[in-house]
Amino acid sequence: MNKFVLLQTPAAQPSDWVLFFGHFHPLIVHLPIGFLLIAGLLEIDRLTRRNSVSQHTITLILFWSAVSATIACLFGYMLSLAGGYDTETLNSHKWQGIGVAILAWIAWAVKSENLGRFMPVAQLLYLPSLGITLLLLLSAGHQGGNLTHGSDYLTQYAPGPIRTLAGLPPKQKEFKIEPITDVNQAIVYRQIINPILQTRCVQCHNADKSKAGLRLDTPDMIKKGSEDGPVFIAGKGNNSQLIKACLLPEEDDHHMPPKGKPQLTESQITLLTWWIDQGASFDKKVSDLAVNEAVRPALASLESGGAGSISPGNVAASTGPAPASPVLTMNVPMADPKTIDELKKTGLLVLPLSKEQNQLEVSAVNARSFNDAQAAVLPKLSEQIVWAKLGDTELSDAALVYIAKLKNLQKLHLEQTKVTDTGLQQLKGLSNLEYLNLYGTAITDAGLAELPKFKNLKTVYLWQTKVTPQGLANLKKAMPKLDIVGGIDEKAIADFAKASSETKAEEPKKN
Repeated sequence: MNKFVLLQTPAAQPSDWVLFFGHFHPLIVHLPIGFLLIAGLLEIDRLTRRNSVSQHTITLILFWSAVSATIACLFGYMLSLAGGYDTETLNSHKWQGIGVAILAWIAWAVKSENLGRFMPVAQLLYLPSLGITLLLLLSAGHQGGNLTHGSDYLTQYAPGPIRTLAGLPPKQKEFKIEPITDVNQAIVYRQIINPILQTRCVQCHNADKSKAGLRLDTPDMIKKGSEDGPVFIAGKGNNSQLIKACLLPEEDDHHMPPKGKPQLTESQITLLTWWIDQGASFDKKVSDLAVNEAVRPALASLESGGAGSISPGNVAASTGPAPASPVLTMNVPMADPKTIDELKKTGLLVLPLSKEQNQLEVSAVNARSFNDAQAAVLPKLSEQIVWAKLGDTELSDAALVYIAKLKNLQKLHLEQTKVTDTGLQQLKGLSNLEYLNLYGTAITDAGLAELPKFKNLKTVYLWQTKVTPQGLANLKKAMPKLDIVGGIDEKAIADFAKASSETKAEEPKKN
């Protein structure tokens, strides 16, 4: 990732004007490089071949090299205020750049004969000042490359003979993803999370380059976070800055990785979120953590040789990714950009779920205040919205009237909202709904009685709801293939149903 910017503005952050001009440094810095190299080549040609190069030409080139070098120094200083650079390398680069500017002015002053008016021996300074300027230019350029790309940018792929000649250490082995033969026994951080960070983030968040003071190359550095605080909150993936930045639109300045860099896949974001939700452990195995329906396909796909069985915690085993939903292969009309903009104004993220089919996902990850009145905009994209992640918002039963009009909705998150059994009745027309998250809501057994009306429902989340074992047993009986996550495990449901049946069978005997 090229830079990591927290979504809030730090107190010591330089002004936008300073950072705006600072970002012109990489553009301006090429001007003195070009001017000084041309001046040096012309002087070499004049000295070796005795060609008559116009004094005025070289003087003019030196003047603009000095001007542009000075501006580059100023803009470079502004850029450095953003932070995230190795201090020692930055200071070396800064003073070498200042040296280039000062010596360029001296070379110009001598060549233009302005200095000679005050110092008769000034002409003797010309060639040394120009020569030292060129050497400093090369060194400063190298240091600038180190700041931007890392200290081994030039030598990273140097062949063995060149390494030996230059006294460089042996080439470090490239990071290789460790094959996973049994995903249940995989160490979550080492074999799953670290490979994601190494291939998508560590390039610009390492020991040599740490934008915003953030390093993601070791567990200790990840725990330390950035200069603005922690990058994750254990147990709260969607509230962690690391995940929020990945979920922002790619055009957003705060999105990570930056536009143009290899992006994280949906599966990788799912795995990162799951890892943080489960406490962000650096030593636990997959089998030590609870695995939900959303992460099972992502985990199963990691096994070499095909998907394996995922069965950690008290969650039922899965034989790998479920077949693609028919909804996800459906072509729908392209959404009106004005309608998308209208929805974005409510604070929701509107993300392309499938560009080929024009399907969309809406997410309230950064819009906790999203409410019933704002939900009235949703039906304007009734065909395009396939996934709606509206959990942990201000929604109540009134909003479900609008959600019920999303006829192609396959996945719906309503966790930790104010919805009740009454509102759930509004959704019975969602014939394509396969996933429903009701965690932390006021749903009771009466609401569960509505679920059999969702003919394609495959997974429902019922943690911390008001349902009873009897209600869950009735639901399991009505929908035996339904994956019920949370509330009570399947064995307990089965035991309760069995006990309930035995009790009813014994009642006539007692009479």
